[in-house]
Amino acid sequence: MTVGSAIIDCLVDEGITTLFGIPGKQTLPMNEAVSDRDDVEFVMARHETVVSHNAWGYAESSGEMAATVVIPGPGDMNAMNGLKNALNDCTPLIHISVETEPEVRGGDGIHETPPDTYDNVVKENVLVETPQSTIAELRRAIRIARTPPKGPVRIGVPKNFLPMEVELAAADGIVPVKPPTAPDEKVSEAVSLLADADAPVIVAGGGVRAAAASAELRDVAERLDAPVVTTYKGKGTFPEDHPLSAGVLCGGSSTELRALLGDADAALGVGTDFDAVSTNKWAVDLPESVVHVTLDASDIGTNYDPAVSIAADAARTLAALDDSLADRTISSGSGTDRARSVRKSDRNRIAELLETDEAPLSSVAALNAIRNAAPRNTIVTADAGGSRVWTVVTFPAYDSRSYVNPGSWATMGTGLPSAIGARAANPDRPVLTIVGDGGLMMSVHELHTLVDEGIDVTVVVLNNSDYAIISEEAERSYRMSTSEYGWTDAPLDFQTIARGIGLEAHAAETPAQLESAVANAFENDGPTLIEVPTDPTEPQAGVYMTK
Repeated sequence: MTVGSAIIDCLVDEGITTLFGIPGKQTLPMNEAVSDRDDVEFVMARHETVVSHNAWGYAESSGEMAATVVIPGPGDMNAMNGLKNALNDCTPLIHISVETEPEVRGGDGIHETPPDTYDNVVKENVLVETPQSTIAELRRAIRIARTPPKGPVRIGVPKNFLPMEVELAAADGIVPVKPPTAPDEKVSEAVSLLADADAPVIVAGGGVRAAAASAELRDVAERLDAPVVTTYKGKGTFPEDHPLSAGVLCGGSSTELRALLGDADAALGVGTDFDAVSTNKWAVDLPESVVHVTLDASDIGTNYDPAVSIAADAARTLAALDDSLADRTISSGSGTDRARSVRKSDRNRIAELLETDEAPLSSVAALNAIRNAAPRNTIVTADAGGSRVWTVVTFPAYDSRSYVNPGSWATMGTGLPSAIGARAANPDRPVLTIVGDGGLMMSVHELHTLVDEGIDVTVVVLNNSDYAIISEEAERSYRMSTSEYGWTDAPLDFQTIARGIGLEAHAAETPAQLESAVANAFENDGPTLIEVPTDPTEPQAGVYMTK
């Protein structure tokens, strides 16, 4: 068996059966092995930039891991953007790069880049030094990727190793290291602080999703009668139609939501590092009594000083807290009312924007129509940009694997490729991506992937002919013209683009038309694009929700 075939065997043995990539001459020994079997899916992209976004969307929507396969140099470096995004989000994937041959390395061979180029965009960068060690190193890379806090791992395999038939070092599947549990004394301290609080609040981040801890989060919230605020990476970990749901902490959070946090007398932060993006560079006030639970101890105390700090797994810690709280008298009793007050204030703020019933629509009106039409179990991916902020604030998510958006890396162009990954991981669930025209143009080539691969994704593009979130800031703060970075003189017709690729496409200019178009897209087999004209001068969430 060749090394290339052994790599595919190893991936399948580890439960990794979906690969995203673009074939090159260097990867063909692996591609040949894939073509010989029917238990592996190779999704061919149109640009390497998206393959790591594909695998990220796969993992974010399923909790399982996919692999990427690229050529050295240009392919590897194109994928770096998505690797950094996955690193920031603690999302596991295996990135297989076919490396320059060892004897050529340093001699400016074709596509050669120094292997350490990638050290800072992955959890670990593994370089295979001998063909015999390939599978042992691959299993080690998979273990690292799956060990919490999880993340992307790059493994570089020299291209001349792939066709070799050599004795491979034995390496059974290695079980990832289990995350630590919370010390009993820390749990006791946290329980005393939270049980005695009259107005506690919970801030839940992406670590709750990674730990599959949504049920435990709900138990603690209901036990404490504490409103739950998720971060943008925690969105969906607590159902946003639950009476204790108070919204999402992000750049578009309302004044009322921020007041809820600042007026609390205790806060439980779980699975979050309270990063600069969520907290507007730590301008959001939190109470002095903070219980901070996160896996990475280096994240504790860097942004807010905790009263109790716990470096442990979110699910186990929440379960331990709930068990101990069951034996305590709980002082809080107003959580549902406090959460309801925030939701009501937020609805009042956006009421005017919801009244738009003709083109160009507000993003809020469009998002409301999409939510009305999309089945509850739809997986929704959202691109970065102005529409993403409105999506985070106003588009309800109901479970931890139903909503995908980039975290603090906030790279544009992720919406469509992450939807492709989500559909590959969840073939029986409806998948929809919400993307602005600017974001779609950064991955528009992947519309062809939808058609060629027969991937059933509904693409809703909010077209305002502008980088509107940038233009708004340029006008407001830098004395530039309205729509400074727009292109209304050269408008994009996404329906024509889509149809030229062979994709079914429709326009929707009113909320009613949009609801109908989305419902029809889900009823029909195959991918669909829906183009919605939106207002480039509409208010941006970060300004509107805090005025």
